[in-house]
Amino acid sequence: MVQQSSLLVNPTEHNEVDEKLRLIPQDDEDQVILDSLKMSKKDEMRRGILDSEEKSAQWGTIVVALVVGLITLAVFVFFWRRGRVSRRGICLVGLCESGKTLIFSQLIYKKAVESFTSMKENVGVLDIASKGALKLVDIPGHERVRQRFFDNYKNTARGIVFVLDSFSLNKDVRDVAEYLYTILSDPVVSSNRPKVLILCNKQDHALAKGPQVIQSILEKEMNVLRNTQTNQLEAVAEGGNRKSFYLGQEGKNFEFADIRSLRVDFAASSAQAEDLENLEKWLQSIA
Repeated sequence: MVQQSSLLVNPTEHNEVDEKLRLIPQDDEDQVILDSLKMSKKDEMRRGILDSEEKSAQWGTIVVALVVGLITLAVFVFFWRRGRVSRRGICLVGLCESGKTLIFSQLIYKKAVESFTSMKENVGVLDIASKGALKLVDIPGHERVRQRFFDNYKNTARGIVFVLDSFSLNKDVRDVAEYLYTILSDPVVSSNRPKVLILCNKQDHALAKGPQVIQSILEKEMNVLRNTQTNQLEAVAEGGNRKSFYLGQEGKNFEFADIRSLRVDFAASSAQAEDLENLEKWLQSIA
């Protein structure tokens, strides 16, 4: 006879297993999840605040930079316009008997007046249609005083008109070139950059040279003069007293087009014949 065995389970052991396998109560689990969500939200808020502060700082830097830039631009425009407004002078320069004073009287008084070698300047106001007024100054051509008077007016010069006698240029070319070289190499002129017109006057003479021929003659003479001036200045500079100045482009013959700081134009005129059309157009263009 076979005996049947049965598996008996101790009720006490069964309760211990149930106790070990019992899960966290539902209420406690929900609380843990809520606490975790709260912490995540707090972290997100902190990151958001930090990001916001960083962006605010970046925008603040950009705004400050823009304000500084606008102020700088405004100051630049103010002084630039002030300089343009204050420089309303036109200097008529040239050797004696080149016709400067006759040109001055034709422009200011609309008629010819008796001219003579003067030791003082002539000053008049020239109205340019739709452009305002220009202060026209006839600088004496005498060698003793011309530099002094030019120094008085060069700071306010908007334009410089160098008048020469187209008929007698061969005789005066050396003096013309020296005076012109002095003006073009002047530090104030180079800095302020006024427009320059070389006015070939007295074109009513049958043997007068035209502007293109005169430009070629002057460039050759200025080239010789520049080499002489440069050698002299370099010799002085070696002693530490003066720095040389080179007018034009080094390594090639002198040309007016190579003066980068200045624009030099040529035009013909005949004040005696009341032919100043080219000069008047030039004045209109720079006013």
